[in-house]
Amino acid sequence: MTSETRGRMPEWLPKAMALGCVFFGLFLLGDWAFHRLRGILIILLVAFFVSLAMEPAVAALARRGVRRGLATGIVFVGTFLCVGAFVAALVTLLVQTVTRLAADAPRLLNEAVDGVNRAFGQHFTVHDLSQRLLHESDLISNYAREAADNAWGVSTTVLGGVVEIVTIALFSVYLTADGPKLRRTVCSVLPPARQANVLHAWDLAIDKTGGYLYSRLILAIISAVVHGIFMAILHLPNAIALGVWFGVVASFIPTIGTYLAAILPILVALTLDPIDVLWIALFAVFYQFFQDYLLQPRITARTVDVNAGVALLAVLAGAALLGAVGALLAIPATATVQAFLSEYVTRYDVTDDPRIDRATSRNKRDHG
Repeated sequence: MTSETRGRMPEWLPKAMALGCVFFGLFLLGDWAFHRLRGILIILLVAFFVSLAMEPAVAALARRGVRRGLATGIVFVGTFLCVGAFVAALVTLLVQTVTRLAADAPRLLNEAVDGVNRAFGQHFTVHDLSQRLLHESDLISNYAREAADNAWGVSTTVLGGVVEIVTIALFSVYLTADGPKLRRTVCSVLPPARQANVLHAWDLAIDKTGGYLYSRLILAIISAVVHGIFMAILHLPNAIALGVWFGVVASFIPTIGTYLAAILPILVALTLDPIDVLWIALFAVFYQFFQDYLLQPRITARTVDVNAGVALLAVLAGAALLGAVGALLAIPATATVQAFLSEYVTRYDVTDDPRIDRATSRNKRDHG
């Protein structure tokens, strides 16, 4: 190799560098577009899962001769009416609870101050505390200023949330009504072998998502009845509404739903008999154990069969990726992927070996 050849740049290097710059530019463009469109992509993802959940009911009506568009309208209008009734009942319950708390606030404050005085040997009065609080005018004025500054941000957030919900609903209606056309369009760009796989995965997604919704509804109904009866035994006002609130929140919010649902009944109990707060908390913990280890495995065995540890990991991962939306969609998505992969994973018979079940192994040794 001559010195002239060694000093010359390889012919492929400029092309490789140019190609690398092009791919890097495309990556930056894609990353920028993804972050700009992330909200829209999440809306489409949620709408797709909602359409999957509604598909069994729409398909059942279509098989009975109802036009698919009309069937979609019936299912979604019924769903919206149920959700609207729940929200209206919830708002009414919250207003009544806040009103009752405001009316009973002086009594509750007096009881709290008396308890502190007895426990610590003090002689505070509500008047003394109010005077000290008024003297801390900077604290009150700063809080009022921050609340006024955040009022516009809160209203904007609420309005944005309403717009997102309406957008998700519209996309869900379109995706459900045009479900067959969408599947046909997707399959038209795939070879026949791939079409079968895609349609099979689509069916699994519909079964698992619909099964998840079905199982959650059953759990919500049982929880609502049980908690409604318990609230009635405690003589709490609006026991049926509190039971429905408890059932919906505890069943549809993964992992921590029961404890979030207990907050509202606890606030109601504070205005009547504080000892009921302890009973509600104990009953919530007991029912969570009963639901997780006895009730839920039997209900979800034929619908969404996901290991409890895997479900918790999926919820945490979904929340880390997409927030609350990811947590809600994590379990049906995990069940779909698990069911799809299980059909392509080869499983073998396991020989009887005492090392598999350590308890059996110890029992055999003890009897031996």
